[in-house]
Amino acid sequence: MKTQQSFPRSITHIAVALLVTTQLLVLAACSEPSEASNSSGSAAAAPALVVTVRNVATEAVTLKRELSGRTAPLRIAEVRARVNGIIEKRHFVEGAIVEAGELLYEIDPAPYQAQLDSAKANLARAEASYASAQLQADRFESLVETNAVSRQNYDDAKAAALALKAEIAAAQASVRVAEINLGYTRVTAPISGRIGQAEVTEGAYVQQATATLLGTIQQLDTLYLDLTESAEEVLQLKEALATGELKSADGENTAIEVILSDGTVYPKLGSLQFSDVTVNSTTGTVKLRATVPNPDSKLLPGMFLRARLVEGVDPDAILIPHSLVSRNSKGQATVLLVNAQNTVELRTIETERSIGNAWLVTGGLKVGESIITDNLQKIRPGMTVQPKAQSETDAQNQNQPAA
Repeated sequence: MKTQQSFPRSITHIAVALLVTTQLLVLAACSEPSEASNSSGSAAAAPALVVTVRNVATEAVTLKRELSGRTAPLRIAEVRARVNGIIEKRHFVEGAIVEAGELLYEIDPAPYQAQLDSAKANLARAEASYASAQLQADRFESLVETNAVSRQNYDDAKAAALALKAEIAAAQASVRVAEINLGYTRVTAPISGRIGQAEVTEGAYVQQATATLLGTIQQLDTLYLDLTESAEEVLQLKEALATGELKSADGENTAIEVILSDGTVYPKLGSLQFSDVTVNSTTGTVKLRATVPNPDSKLLPGMFLRARLVEGVDPDAILIPHSLVSRNSKGQATVLLVNAQNTVELRTIETERSIGNAWLVTGGLKVGESIITDNLQKIRPGMTVQPKAQSETDAQNQNQPAA
Protein backbone atom coordinates (compact mmCIF):
# COMPACT_ATOMS: atom_id res chain seq x y z
CA MET A 1 0.00 0.00 0.00
CA LYS A 2 2.83 2.46 0.79
CA THR A 3 4.55 1.74 -2.52
CA GLN A 4 1.42 2.47 -4.53
CA GLN A 5 0.90 5.90 -2.85
CA SER A 6 4.46 7.27 -3.45
CA PHE A 7 4.50 6.63 -7.17
CA PRO A 8 1.83 9.16 -8.11
CA ARG A 9 3.58 11.85 -6.02
CA SER A 10 6.80 11.44 -7.98
CA ILE A 11 4.98 11.85 -11.23
CA THR A 12 3.35 15.06 -9.95
CA HIS A 13 6.69 16.62 -8.95
CA ILE A 14 8.19 15.82 -12.34
CA ALA A 15 5.25 17.41 -14.18
CA VAL A 16 5.51 20.61 -12.13
CA ALA A 17 9.25 20.83 -12.83
CA LEU A 18 8.69 20.40 -16.56
CA LEU A 19 6.01 23.13 -16.60
CA VAL A 20 8.27 25.63 -14.80
CA THR A 21 11.13 24.88 -17.19
CA THR A 22 8.87 25.38 -20.23
CA GLN A 23 7.68 28.78 -18.99
CA LEU A 24 11.24 29.94 -18.39
CA LEU A 25 12.22 28.95 -21.92
CA VAL A 26 9.23 30.82 -23.37
CA LEU A 27 10.10 33.99 -21.45
CA ALA A 28 13.70 33.78 -22.58
CA ALA A 29 12.63 33.36 -26.19
CA CYS A 30 10.32 36.37 -25.97
CA SER A 31 12.90 38.63 -24.33
CA GLU A 32 15.69 37.96 -26.83
CA PRO A 33 13.84 39.31 -29.93
CA SER A 34 12.72 42.37 -27.96
CA GLU A 35 16.25 43.21 -26.88
CA ALA A 36 17.50 42.62 -30.40
CA SER A 37 14.79 44.88 -31.75
CA ASN A 38 15.70 47.69 -29.35
CA SER A 39 19.35 47.34 -30.21
CA SER A 40 18.75 47.56 -33.99
CA GLY A 41 16.30 50.49 -33.52
CA SER A 42 18.92 52.52 -31.68
CA ALA A 43 21.45 51.81 -34.35
CA ALA A 44 19.03 52.94 -37.10
CA ALA A 45 17.92 56.24 -35.39
CA ALA A 46 18.51 59.19 -37.86
CA PRO A 47 20.85 62.03 -36.76
CA ALA A 48 19.50 65.61 -36.35
CA LEU A 49 18.99 67.46 -39.67
CA VAL A 50 21.75 69.92 -40.49
CA VAL A 51 20.43 73.38 -41.36
CA THR A 52 22.22 76.57 -42.34
CA VAL A 53 21.48 79.64 -40.23
CA ARG A 54 22.32 83.33 -40.42
CA ASN A 55 22.49 85.56 -37.41
CA VAL A 56 20.26 88.62 -37.25
CA ALA A 57 22.37 91.79 -37.56
CA THR A 58 21.74 95.48 -38.11
CA GLU A 59 23.06 97.68 -40.91
CA ALA A 60 22.69 101.27 -42.10
CA VAL A 61 20.03 101.51 -44.81
CA THR A 62 18.94 104.53 -46.84
CA LEU A 63 15.15 104.58 -46.79
CA LYS A 64 13.31 105.76 -49.89
CA ARG A 65 9.64 106.28 -50.64
CA GLU A 66 7.87 106.27 -54.00
CA LEU A 67 5.23 108.91 -54.66
CA SER A 68 3.21 109.63 -57.77
CA GLY A 69 2.53 112.95 -59.41
CA ARG A 70 2.22 114.93 -62.63
CA THR A 71 4.54 117.29 -64.42
CA ALA A 72 3.84 120.97 -64.98
CA PRO A 73 5.76 123.70 -66.83
CA LEU A 74 8.31 125.61 -64.81
CA ARG A 75 6.88 128.83 -66.26
CA ILE A 76 3.85 129.43 -68.43
CA ALA A 77 2.87 132.67 -70.15
CA GLU A 78 -0.36 133.47 -71.97
CA VAL A 79 0.29 135.96 -74.76
CA ARG A 80 -2.66 138.36 -74.94
CA ALA A 81 -3.59 141.50 -76.88
CA ARG A 82 -2.98 144.77 -75.00
CA VAL A 83 -4.41 147.10 -77.66
CA ASN A 84 -7.31 146.93 -80.10
CA GLY A 85 -6.56 146.27 -83.74
CA ILE A 86 -6.26 143.96 -86.71
CA ILE A 87 -3.58 141.24 -86.78
CA GLU A 88 -1.36 142.01 -89.76
CA LYS A 89 1.22 139.23 -89.50
CA ARG A 90 2.24 136.19 -87.46
CA HIS A 91 6.01 135.65 -87.12
CA PHE A 92 6.33 132.25 -85.40
CA VAL A 93 5.86 128.58 -86.26
CA GLU A 94 3.46 126.71 -84.02
CA GLY A 95 5.24 124.36 -81.63
CA ALA A 96 8.61 126.07 -82.10
CA ILE A 97 11.04 127.30 -79.44
CA VAL A 98 10.89 131.08 -79.06
CA GLU A 99 13.20 133.38 -77.13
CA ALA A 100 12.14 136.12 -74.73
CA GLY A 101 11.58 139.34 -76.70
CA GLU A 102 11.10 137.56 -80.02
CA LEU A 103 8.43 139.12 -82.27
CA LEU A 104 5.28 136.95 -82.46
CA TYR A 105 2.52 139.15 -83.97
CA GLU A 106 2.12 142.56 -85.56
CA ILE A 107 -1.09 144.54 -84.97
CA ASP A 108 -1.96 147.38 -87.37
CA PRO A 109 0.13 150.29 -85.96
CA ALA A 110 -1.33 153.16 -88.04
CA PRO A 111 -3.89 154.46 -85.49
CA TYR A 112 -1.35 154.36 -82.70
CA GLN A 113 1.31 156.05 -84.79
CA ALA A 114 -1.17 158.88 -85.43
CA GLN A 115 -1.90 159.16 -81.72
CA LEU A 116 1.81 159.39 -81.02
CA ASP A 117 2.27 162.14 -83.61
CA SER A 118 -0.64 164.11 -82.12
CA ALA A 119 0.77 163.75 -78.61
CA LYS A 120 4.16 165.00 -79.77
CA ALA A 121 2.54 168.03 -81.42
CA ASN A 122 0.67 168.89 -78.25
CA LEU A 123 3.91 168.60 -76.34
CA ALA A 124 5.68 170.98 -78.74
CA ARG A 125 2.85 173.52 -78.43
CA ALA A 126 2.94 173.36 -74.66
CA GLU A 127 6.72 173.79 -74.63
CA ALA A 128 6.49 176.89 -76.90
CA SER A 129 3.77 178.49 -74.78
CA TYR A 130 5.74 177.83 -71.63
CA ALA A 131 8.86 179.44 -73.09
CA SER A 132 6.96 182.66 -73.88
CA ALA A 133 5.24 182.72 -70.50
CA GLN A 134 8.49 182.16 -68.66
CA LEU A 135 10.19 185.04 -70.48
CA GLN A 136 7.32 187.38 -69.56
CA ALA A 137 7.51 186.31 -65.92
CA ASP A 138 11.25 186.96 -65.91
CA ARG A 139 10.76 190.52 -67.32
CA PHE A 140 8.02 191.33 -64.81
CA GLU A 141 10.31 190.20 -61.99
CA SER A 142 12.81 193.01 -62.77
CA LEU A 143 10.12 195.61 -63.38
CA VAL A 144 8.12 194.96 -60.25
CA GLU A 145 11.02 196.19 -58.14
CA THR A 146 10.77 199.67 -59.75
CA ASN A 147 6.97 199.57 -59.67
CA ALA A 148 6.92 199.61 -63.49
CA VAL A 149 4.39 196.78 -63.29
CA SER A 150 2.10 195.87 -60.47
CA ARG A 151 2.77 192.96 -58.14
CA GLN A 152 -0.51 191.38 -59.35
CA ASN A 153 0.65 191.36 -62.98
CA TYR A 154 3.88 189.72 -61.96
CA ASP A 155 2.07 187.05 -59.95
CA ASP A 156 -0.29 186.33 -62.87
CA ALA A 157 2.65 185.96 -65.31
CA LYS A 158 4.44 183.62 -62.93
CA ALA A 159 1.31 181.45 -62.43
CA ALA A 160 0.74 181.26 -66.17
CA ALA A 161 4.29 179.98 -66.68
CA LEU A 162 3.80 177.33 -64.02
CA ALA A 163 0.50 176.21 -65.59
CA LEU A 164 2.15 175.82 -68.98
CA LYS A 165 4.96 173.85 -67.35
CA ALA A 166 2.34 171.45 -65.99
CA GLU A 167 0.85 171.17 -69.47
CA ILE A 168 4.26 170.15 -70.74
CA ALA A 169 4.36 167.35 -68.16
CA ALA A 170 0.86 166.20 -69.21
CA ALA A 171 1.86 166.33 -72.88
CA GLN A 172 4.98 164.30 -72.14
CA ALA A 173 2.84 161.67 -70.39
CA SER A 174 0.52 161.54 -73.40
CA VAL A 175 3.51 160.98 -75.65
CA ARG A 176 4.70 158.16 -73.38
CA VAL A 177 1.26 156.49 -73.43
CA ALA A 178 1.12 156.77 -77.21
CA GLU A 179 4.60 155.24 -77.47
CA ILE A 180 3.60 152.35 -75.21
CA ASN A 181 0.43 151.64 -77.19
CA LEU A 182 2.39 151.79 -80.42
CA GLY A 183 4.87 149.33 -78.90
CA TYR A 184 2.02 146.98 -77.98
CA THR A 185 1.26 146.60 -81.68
CA ARG A 186 4.42 144.49 -81.82
CA VAL A 187 3.57 141.47 -79.67
CA THR A 188 6.73 139.80 -78.32
CA ALA A 189 7.41 136.68 -76.26
CA PRO A 190 7.50 137.44 -72.50
CA ILE A 191 9.57 134.31 -71.71
CA SER A 192 11.65 131.74 -73.55
CA GLY A 193 10.01 128.39 -74.21
CA ARG A 194 7.90 126.35 -76.57
CA ILE A 195 4.89 128.11 -78.05
CA GLY A 196 1.70 126.21 -78.77
CA GLN A 197 -0.85 126.73 -81.49
CA ALA A 198 -1.77 130.21 -82.71
CA GLU A 199 -5.11 131.28 -81.29
CA VAL A 200 -5.73 133.94 -83.97
CA THR A 201 -4.85 134.35 -87.63
CA GLU A 202 -3.99 137.32 -89.82
CA GLY A 203 -6.97 139.61 -90.26
CA ALA A 204 -8.49 138.80 -86.88
CA TYR A 205 -9.62 141.70 -84.70
CA VAL A 206 -8.24 141.58 -81.18
CA GLN A 207 -9.38 143.64 -78.21
CA GLN A 208 -7.68 145.14 -75.22
CA ALA A 209 -10.80 145.00 -73.03
CA THR A 210 -11.17 141.20 -73.32
CA ALA A 211 -7.39 140.62 -73.54
CA THR A 212 -7.73 138.35 -76.58
CA LEU A 213 -5.56 135.22 -76.18
CA LEU A 214 -2.98 135.00 -78.95
CA GLY A 215 -0.92 132.00 -77.84
CA THR A 216 0.69 130.20 -74.89
CA ILE A 217 4.39 129.74 -74.15
CA GLN A 218 5.67 127.08 -71.75
CA GLN A 219 9.19 126.79 -70.40
CA LEU A 220 10.08 123.10 -70.63
CA ASP A 221 13.86 122.93 -70.09
CA THR A 222 12.96 122.33 -66.43
CA LEU A 223 9.63 120.95 -65.23
CA TYR A 224 7.80 120.91 -61.94
CA LEU A 225 6.75 117.52 -60.58
CA ASP A 226 3.80 117.91 -58.22
CA LEU A 227 3.61 114.96 -55.80
CA THR A 228 1.20 114.04 -53.02
CA GLU A 229 1.97 112.28 -49.75
CA SER A 230 -0.23 111.25 -46.86
CA ALA A 231 -0.22 113.82 -44.08
CA GLU A 232 0.13 110.98 -41.55
CA GLU A 233 3.29 109.71 -43.26
CA VAL A 234 4.74 113.23 -43.30
CA LEU A 235 4.21 113.49 -39.52
CA GLN A 236 5.74 110.04 -38.94
CA LEU A 237 8.80 111.00 -40.98
CA LYS A 238 9.27 114.26 -39.06
CA GLU A 239 8.91 112.43 -35.75
CA ALA A 240 11.43 109.75 -36.76
CA LEU A 241 13.95 112.42 -37.75
CA ALA A 242 13.34 114.38 -34.57
CA THR A 243 13.82 111.35 -32.28
CA GLY A 244 16.92 110.15 -34.13
CA GLU A 245 15.29 106.94 -35.32
CA LEU A 246 16.14 108.18 -38.80
CA LYS A 247 19.03 110.41 -39.78
CA SER A 248 18.93 112.88 -42.65
CA ALA A 249 21.09 111.76 -45.56
CA ASP A 250 24.07 114.14 -45.98
CA GLY A 251 22.20 116.80 -44.03
CA GLU A 252 19.70 117.26 -46.84
CA ASN A 253 16.67 115.46 -48.12
CA THR A 254 16.22 116.93 -51.59
CA ALA A 255 17.47 114.50 -54.24
CA ILE A 256 14.80 112.44 -56.04
CA GLU A 257 14.84 109.77 -58.73
CA VAL A 258 12.17 110.02 -61.41
CA ILE A 259 10.59 106.79 -62.67
CA LEU A 260 8.90 106.87 -66.08
CA SER A 261 5.62 105.16 -66.90
CA ASP A 262 7.44 102.16 -68.42
CA GLY A 263 9.37 101.57 -65.20
CA THR A 264 12.73 102.94 -66.37
CA VAL A 265 14.61 105.48 -64.29
CA TYR A 266 14.98 108.93 -65.82
CA PRO A 267 18.69 109.76 -66.22
CA LYS A 268 18.46 113.18 -64.57
CA LEU A 269 18.02 113.60 -60.82
CA GLY A 270 15.33 115.97 -59.59
CA SER A 271 15.33 118.22 -56.55
CA LEU A 272 12.62 118.61 -53.92
CA GLN A 273 11.76 122.29 -53.59
CA PHE A 274 9.14 122.56 -50.86
CA SER A 275 6.33 120.87 -48.97
CA ASP A 276 2.99 122.63 -48.79
CA VAL A 277 1.83 123.85 -45.38
CA THR A 278 -1.83 122.95 -45.96
CA VAL A 279 -3.42 119.49 -45.90
CA ASN A 280 -6.02 118.78 -48.55
CA SER A 281 -9.23 118.33 -46.56
CA THR A 282 -10.72 115.99 -49.17
CA THR A 283 -7.81 113.58 -49.68
CA GLY A 284 -5.82 114.09 -46.47
CA THR A 285 -2.61 114.58 -48.45
CA VAL A 286 0.14 117.18 -48.56
CA LYS A 287 1.49 118.55 -51.83
CA LEU A 288 5.21 118.28 -52.53
CA ARG A 289 6.84 120.10 -55.45
CA ALA A 290 10.08 119.07 -57.13
CA THR A 291 11.96 120.31 -60.18
CA VAL A 292 13.26 117.95 -62.85
CA PRO A 293 15.81 118.92 -65.55
CA ASN A 294 14.43 118.40 -69.05
CA PRO A 295 17.12 119.61 -71.49
CA ASP A 296 16.06 117.26 -74.30
CA SER A 297 12.32 117.93 -73.86
CA LYS A 298 11.76 114.21 -73.27
CA LEU A 299 9.23 114.99 -70.56
CA LEU A 300 6.05 116.89 -71.33
CA PRO A 301 3.63 118.76 -69.08
CA GLY A 302 0.82 116.63 -67.71
CA MET A 303 2.76 113.33 -67.71
CA PHE A 304 2.09 110.89 -64.85
CA LEU A 305 5.38 109.94 -63.17
CA ARG A 306 6.63 108.38 -59.96
CA ALA A 307 9.39 109.82 -57.82
CA ARG A 308 11.66 108.03 -55.37
CA LEU A 309 12.48 110.32 -52.44
CA VAL A 310 15.24 109.80 -49.90
CA GLU A 311 13.61 109.94 -46.47
CA GLY A 312 16.70 109.37 -44.37
CA VAL A 313 19.11 106.72 -43.10
CA ASP A 314 18.12 104.03 -40.59
CA PRO A 315 21.43 103.20 -38.85
CA ASP A 316 20.08 100.03 -37.15
CA ALA A 317 17.92 98.43 -39.82
CA ILE A 318 17.24 94.68 -39.93
CA LEU A 319 16.85 93.25 -43.44
CA ILE A 320 15.60 89.71 -44.09
CA PRO A 321 15.56 88.31 -47.67
CA HIS A 322 12.13 87.70 -49.18
CA SER A 323 12.93 84.00 -49.66
CA LEU A 324 13.20 83.44 -45.89
CA VAL A 325 9.87 85.05 -45.04
CA SER A 326 6.51 83.30 -45.45
CA ARG A 327 2.93 84.20 -44.54
CA ASN A 328 0.56 82.40 -42.20
CA SER A 329 -3.19 82.03 -42.63
CA LYS A 330 -3.70 85.50 -41.15
CA GLY A 331 -1.32 87.08 -43.64
CA GLN A 332 1.32 87.73 -41.00
CA ALA A 333 5.01 87.46 -41.90
CA THR A 334 6.86 84.53 -40.28
CA VAL A 335 10.39 83.10 -40.19
CA LEU A 336 11.88 79.87 -38.85
CA LEU A 337 14.49 80.21 -36.09
CA VAL A 338 16.78 77.87 -34.15
CA ASN A 339 16.60 78.56 -30.42
CA ALA A 340 19.19 77.86 -27.75
CA GLN A 341 18.01 74.22 -27.46
CA ASN A 342 18.58 73.70 -31.23
CA THR A 343 14.82 73.43 -31.69
CA VAL A 344 12.99 74.92 -34.66
CA GLU A 345 10.74 77.86 -33.70
CA LEU A 346 8.15 79.66 -35.85
CA ARG A 347 8.33 83.42 -35.19
CA THR A 348 5.87 86.12 -36.31
CA ILE A 349 7.62 89.34 -37.38
CA GLU A 350 6.61 92.85 -38.45
CA THR A 351 7.68 93.97 -41.94
CA GLU A 352 7.32 97.66 -42.74
CA ARG A 353 8.37 97.75 -46.40
CA SER A 354 10.36 95.98 -49.10
CA ILE A 355 13.87 97.23 -49.89
CA GLY A 356 15.41 95.55 -52.93
CA ASN A 357 14.91 91.81 -52.39
CA ALA A 358 14.59 92.04 -48.60
CA TRP A 359 12.02 93.03 -46.01
CA LEU A 360 12.72 95.79 -43.50
CA VAL A 361 11.84 94.19 -40.15
CA THR A 362 10.58 96.52 -37.43
CA GLY A 363 9.54 93.97 -34.79
CA GLY A 364 9.71 90.31 -33.75
CA LEU A 365 13.47 89.75 -34.15
CA LYS A 366 16.48 90.48 -31.97
CA VAL A 367 20.11 90.90 -32.92
CA GLY A 368 21.99 87.61 -32.68
CA GLU A 369 19.04 85.25 -33.24
CA SER A 370 19.55 82.51 -35.83
CA ILE A 371 17.30 82.32 -38.88
CA ILE A 372 17.17 79.09 -40.88
CA THR A 373 18.10 79.65 -44.53
CA ASP A 374 17.77 76.17 -46.11
CA ASN A 375 15.80 72.92 -45.85
CA LEU A 376 12.74 75.04 -45.15
CA GLN A 377 10.45 72.45 -46.74
CA LYS A 378 11.76 69.60 -44.56
CA ILE A 379 11.63 71.13 -41.12
CA ARG A 380 8.72 71.82 -38.82
CA PRO A 381 8.40 73.79 -35.58
CA GLY A 382 9.54 71.70 -32.61
CA MET A 383 12.07 69.60 -34.56
CA THR A 384 15.61 69.27 -33.25
CA VAL A 385 18.20 70.34 -35.81
CA GLN A 386 21.94 70.84 -36.04
CA PRO A 387 22.65 74.51 -37.03
CA LYS A 388 25.54 75.46 -39.28
CA ALA A 389 26.60 79.09 -39.79
CA GLN A 390 26.04 80.62 -43.24
CA SER A 391 29.17 81.69 -45.10
CA GLU A 392 29.74 85.40 -45.78
CA THR A 393 29.65 84.81 -49.56
CA ASP A 394 26.26 83.12 -49.40
CA ALA A 395 24.93 85.89 -47.17
CA GLN A 396 26.13 88.59 -49.56
CA ASN A 397 24.59 86.82 -52.56
CA GLN A 398 21.33 86.45 -50.69
CA ASN A 399 21.28 90.14 -49.80
CA GLN A 400 21.99 91.39 -53.31
CA PRO A 401 19.12 93.52 -54.69
CA ALA A 402 16.89 91.86 -57.23
CA ALA A 403 17.73 92.79 -60.82
